[in-house]
Amino acid sequence: MDYRSAGVDVEEGRAFVNQIRDLVHSTFRPEVLGGLGGFGGCFQLPSGYQEPVLVSGTDGVGTKLKIAHTLNRHDTVGIDLVAMCVNDVLTSGAEPLFFLDYVATGKLEREQLTQVVAGIASGCKQAGCALLGGETAEMPGFYQAGEYDLAGFCVGIVEKSLLLDTSQVQIGDIAVALPSTGVHSNGYSLVRKIISDKGLTWNDQPELLNGKTLGETFLTPTQIYVQPILGARAQGIEIHGMAHITGGGLPENLPRCLGEGQAIRIEPHWNIPPVFKWLAQTGDVSLQVMYNTFNMGVGFVVLVRATQVEQTISYFTSQNITAFAIGEVISGSGELIGIPA
Repeated sequence: MDYRSAGVDVEEGRAFVNQIRDLVHSTFRPEVLGGLGGFGGCFQLPSGYQEPVLVSGTDGVGTKLKIAHTLNRHDTVGIDLVAMCVNDVLTSGAEPLFFLDYVATGKLEREQLTQVVAGIASGCKQAGCALLGGETAEMPGFYQAGEYDLAGFCVGIVEKSLLLDTSQVQIGDIAVALPSTGVHSNGYSLVRKIISDKGLTWNDQPELLNGKTLGETFLTPTQIYVQPILGARAQGIEIHGMAHITGGGLPENLPRCLGEGQAIRIEPHWNIPPVFKWLAQTGDVSLQVMYNTFNMGVGFVVLVRATQVEQTISYFTSQNITAFAIGEVISGSGELIGIPA
């Protein structure tokens, strides 16, 4: 007997690392020291910081992976993995520096996982961070054939004086929303239940989704907001708080950036994207559950002074992002008012 007969192919693992080497190297920043293959990735802190603060975040993609497995399409979930981590780190005002991934699978299928890593590399390039390293674990008997799981970890940096920690938010600040690209990477257990219970397939093309299949619609990757947000701050837009709208939707995530004695009043006047209308109608899902499960078209929120709202929206428009004001910070005890919670 040997390791291969037990289900782990070491040679295939080496071949996989060699195949993704160029993808990983394409993400490197000048601060990366060394190459791929060491026991740890080395990164030199950028110069110019007086009091640098490191900000870390970790996340996964959840059951959205089930759709990728079913459709045998693996080029987008890597972008999701990066997005879920870097968007979280960004809410502190940090610039993502480097990213690490963990991929676990029952049997290493080189072409399949190369697609995954290509997506991770694409996400890192969008965020401006280096794919510093990772781990691929082949675990026979633990995962179904052809399936894998993903986890990601990101580290960012911010000057201590520019760190956002809820203390900067002021009553009267306006919440400006940046649109999502769809469902992003949360709520997929409900998505999958709706499709399963209604006897639908991922190749179906509901009229409300403008000719796209369900698979195309729900594999749309999560938007990465790093570059436009960092650009806005560099342009002098004074952002007091930020929220990444993930699991729990606006009711759970937006209050997380508020200070003590504050609440936020939302005016839900924006056009809800068709995918959410389709989910609500098809699954007979209440408005309360929809808002508490999905982002409802709002992927990220920044809080700015009322006097800077026009400048903020104009800047994001110049970046081809249709930003819009959705509410105001008021006195309260951390609640969100105006939408079902």
